Amino acid sequence: MKLKLVRGIQTVFRRIHVYRQYKDRLFRMIFHDREELLSLYNAVNGTEYTDANALIVMTLKDVIYLGMKNDVAFLIGCDLNLYEHQSTWNPNMPLRGLLYFADMLRGYIEKQDLDIYSSTRISLPVPRYIIFYNGTRDVPDRSELLLSDAFDDTTGEAPALECRAVVLNINKGHNQEIMDKCKRLSDYAYFIQAVRDKLNQGFSLEIAVDQAVQFCIEQDILADILSQNRAEVMNVLLTTYNRKQHNRTLREEGREEGREEGREEGRCEGINRINELNRRLLLDDKKEDMLRAVQDSAYQEELLKEYGL
Repeated sequence: MKLKLVRGIQTVFRRIHVYRQYKDRLFRMIFHDREELLSLYNAVNGTEYTDANALIVMTLKDVIYLGMKNDVAFLIGCDLNLYEHQSTWNPNMPLRGLLYFADMLRGYIEKQDLDIYSSTRISLPVPRYIIFYNGTRDVPDRSELLLSDAFDDTTGEAPALECRAVVLNINKGHNQEIMDKCKRLSDYAYFIQAVRDKLNQGFSLEIAVDQAVQFCIEQDILADILSQNRAEVMNVLLTTYNRKQHNRTLREEGREEGREEGREEGRCEGINRINELNRRLLLDDKKEDMLRAVQDSAYQEELLKEYGL
């Protein structure tokens, strides 16, 4: 099967969110080679493609309105795949994915010269969205983020839009089956953990990176990249990372996790109050009041106070 692959390339380097960017840039550096890209795809999808020359690598302008670099986007058969790397937890990735897919599908329609006003339904590739996450937040090996979770919906009706992002935890010790099938991904996880371990031991950034690089070279972990591009790798890490930002990232992720738990508890409490109100209204044979409350939030609040909820 012929694989069509499109890779986005960052055109402007911004010194923001530096702890995240140093790993994002390194991730793209590691999976720049076609063989490694094919290995990553096979590991994630359980396929066994062997012809890396079938990958047609192209470049796209950075999607400026997303403020993001799209690591890997490619067509395989009827699937439009988007691969992203993230080192900070971002629940808004489905929204970003939706905007990017809309842009990709627009380009696909134009390239295929499809008529969206035709009376015949056109055929489109199926979007597949995978995020490779290696931040410090404790997440399962595999999880999903849904765009619909962001909608402020009280009707219970299915939203008109949905975008599902599959999050794969690629920290050392996670998703071992995928790691076993893609040595480059496993080595990347090992190297990042080596840097973290040195920092946690109290070493300065420069010493921590240098020791992690040297150790991984000796252990044949990303040895080709680290030895041939050692200065570039060191520069990427040293110019886009600092300890204060690292510690701030850890604190912010911890606070955000706490806020999210609080929001979830608040949502659950609100739902329980509404359910209890509806139960009591039904017991009191006040169906009309219940129907009115569904459409009138102010009246619903009055009923909640009336019933002491």
